[in-house]
Amino acid sequence: MIHTDDIKLIDKELKKFPDNQKRSAVISALRIVQTRHGWLSHEHISDVAHYLEMPEIAVMEVATFYNMFNLESKGKYQITICTNISCMLRNSDEIVQHLEKKLGISFGELTKDKKFSLKEGECMGACSGAPLCLINNHTMHEHLTTEKIDKLIASLK
Repeated sequence: MIHTDDIKLIDKELKKFPDNQKRSAVISALRIVQTRHGWLSHEHISDVAHYLEMPEIAVMEVATFYNMFNLESKGKYQITICTNISCMLRNSDEIVQHLEKKLGISFGELTKDKKFSLKEGECMGACSGAPLCLINNHTMHEHLTTEKIDKLIASLK
């Protein structure tokens, strides 16, 4: 069941669309639910579908199309590193290698304590801040260096 605070947020999003277009808020609803839980279970998908009066398969299609949605637990902190051209040219590979060594995991993996996961990201539209990362799809950190990464990881522990 969707948390009551999340329903309020989803209802706020629904006000942006005509009453007969609830499905227009599906991305927002999935984002809201994922923010609370860290990922989207089958139950979460089903609850969003029911609330927006959509077929479950239609909600699942959205959740699987966009790489910002997680269909399995990714740990408390998901670190998405941009490896696209601008970040690559500004040494994102060095940041990736440093994180992999520091956390003992590679892209798509979860630390043993289930605290961190790494994800490779496409362009995040902030090329002037390259290299950069996102924490849990919400907080962007730009102009990364290995020192900044060490401070970031320490602040999350």
